[in-house]
Parts: sequence; C-alpha cells; structure tokens
Amino acid sequence: MRILYLGDVMGRAGRRAITDGLSPLKQRLGADFTVVNGENASGGMGLTAGHAKLLLEAGADCITLGDHAFDQKDMLSYIDSEPRIIRPLNYSKAAPGRGARVFEATRGRKVLVAQILGQVFMKRPFDDPFSAIEAVLKAHPLGGLVQAAVVDIHAEATSEKMAIGHWCDGRASLVVGTHTHVPTADTMILPRGTGYQSDAGMCGDYDSVIGMDKAEPLRRFLTGMSSERFTPAEGEATLAGVLVTTDDRTGKATAIEAVRAGGKLQQTHLSA
Repeated sequence: MRILYLGDVMGRAGRRAITDGLSPLKQRLGADFTVVNGENASGGMGLTAGHAKLLLEAGADCITLGDHAFDQKDMLSYIDSEPRIIRPLNYSKAAPGRGARVFEATRGRKVLVAQILGQVFMKRPFDDPFSAIEAVLKAHPLGGLVQAAVVDIHAEATSEKMAIGHWCDGRASLVVGTHTHVPTADTMILPRGTGYQSDAGMCGDYDSVIGMDKAEPLRRFLTGMSSERFTPAEGEATLAGVLVTTDDRTGKATAIEAVRAGGKLQQTHLSA
C-alpha cells in the first residue's frame, strides 16, 4: 500500500495548493490513502468546518489536527459529526472527537491513523504521549486488525519525535512529525520496519517565517514588540510531506521518500 502524508496546511496558500494539487499528486504517486494535517488551514490558527470540507473534497482521506485543534470554535461540534477528522489522543480527556481511528483504503485494506502531542517546549502540559500511543498500537497490531498504521507526532522537539519513532518501531508503518513547518532530511526506515521523518514540513508559502508573512515576525524578533497579528503568507505554496510504501502482510515500510511539489522548495523526484 502507498500512503501519502502531507504536513500542516497553512492558510489560504496551503488550501489553494491542496485544492489545485492534491488530486494530480495522488494520481502521480499512485497513493492508496492520504492523510493531511489541517490544524493551521484557517488563518494559520485551527481549522473551520468549511475548510475541513474543502480538504476532504480535494482528496484527503483523513485530516489530523494538533495543539490548535479547537482554536476555531465550530470544530468543537463538527469533529463529532465528521469521523475523518482526528484530534490528538492526549489533548484532553474532555475534548470532543477521537485521537485514533481505523479507515478503509483501496481494496478494503484497513489503516489506523493516530495523533499524539509532544510535551517538550509546548505551551501547555499535555498528557504522556508514550502511554497514549502504546495503548492504541497494542489494540491494533500490524498484519492483524490493520494492514498499516500511521502515527502523527505533533511536537516542537526533534528529540522527542525521534524517541516516539523508536518507541513505535516495528508497531507502526509510519511515524511522522508535524508542527514545526520545516521538512527535515532524515527520511528513513527504522531498524524494525517503521518509516520515519522528524517533520513533514508544511503545505504553505516558504517565502515566509514558518508560513507567516515575514514583516510582523521580523519586527518582533528585532524589537521585542508586536504591532499587529501574524497573517499567513499568500505566495505559491509547496506541498510537503512523505510517501511510504508498506507490505500488506506485515504492515511494515518497504520504501519511503520525501515529497515536495510546487512552490519555492527544491522539488523531489517522485516515483510512480
């Protein structure tokens, strides 16, 4: 099975890249299942119900969120009516929605998608991500109940993301990081067969400061004072993420490659 994962969709530029570019990208890659992180799709802060529908209609089979999961208040109710949206497992015990779900890919194959939040350098103390994902992976063994499992670790620290990758090695098909909006160059298959990348990057305009128009972030760095709100950059976006190929029998990764299409970043030579 070929699973495409795309990183944080950032504002209007990211949404436009998804609506214009996701379908042809999936066709080019022969993707059987596609996960998109949408937690910055609405003005850079959260995801509205309307924008969630747009991403799903464009071809996302599942949308993951993050620490901004409920910045847009209509998501508090919409997530319970839309099973294709996943919020972090360890966000809050009182949070609506679910942090893991089994989806159906092509030919009836089952894919588990789960998301966890990191604790290091995050603004609020979320529950332990290791124990949260442990319970879910134990309940969904690869090659048994599911043919593949994707874990999105939404976190600041690459060390924590790497630790989660090794913790899940052999029990997940793909562990991929989100949140920092910069694609990392450590795309690999871990020793026990889990595909891994510390951060998928963002689907947004990279002529920016992590997706935001440069002027206000620069002002704050230089003066320590704010003048206005951050606003997403609106130039041509790059679709950034990772493509993993898995063995249906074992659920383990057999190949993995970075994905960068469009925009200003160096493009990847994607195999079909």
